[in-house]
Amino acid sequence: MSSIADLIIHSRKSKNLTQEQLAELSKVNLRTIQRIENNENKPRGYTLKLICDILEIEIPNSESQIFPSKPNQIELIINYFFLVIINLTLMGIIGWTTLDSDANINSKFAGFLLSFFIPIFIVFLTKNMSKTERLLKFGTGFLLYIILTIIIVGFPGAFISGLLPCLSMCLITLFYGDKIIKHKTVA
Repeated sequence: MSSIADLIIHSRKSKNLTQEQLAELSKVNLRTIQRIENNENKPRGYTLKLICDILEIEIPNSESQIFPSKPNQIELIINYFFLVIINLTLMGIIGWTTLDSDANINSKFAGFLLSFFIPIFIVFLTKNMSKTERLLKFGTGFLLYIILTIIIVGFPGAFISGLLPCLSMCLITLFYGDKIIKHKTVA
């Protein structure tokens, strides 16, 4: 990367963000983003901090120090450990409310509601994450659970219990949830 503009363009595109989305998320004027990316302006101070925070890159002190921030190995291990725990917990909650032998219509309805509200909450907290990344991080457990349930219980049993529809709704909400929570502010 030869300039701050190149770093911002590369980071923005790697996160699948448009200039408009970056401007909205960073609370920086769209025209300012355009000028920075066209090398018409060099961002300084607070503007640079806002943009770098959204793009999750370190604020470069000089042109020679332009590089994305990388988490260390221990941080990566901890992050993936908690992702596994989150996936197992979500699978357990949905499975317990639908597939359990004592599950009645009320618990299945609760499982149905949770299979929408838990993923939409995840989407709300991960607005800066791409759909695919969110689905891979938080939906892998659901996908594995679907496959295991179909193998163990069979497709009809998984569908009738309500587990298959609930897990499918979780995956769909994780992928398309940003369309649901996206709102336009009226000026």
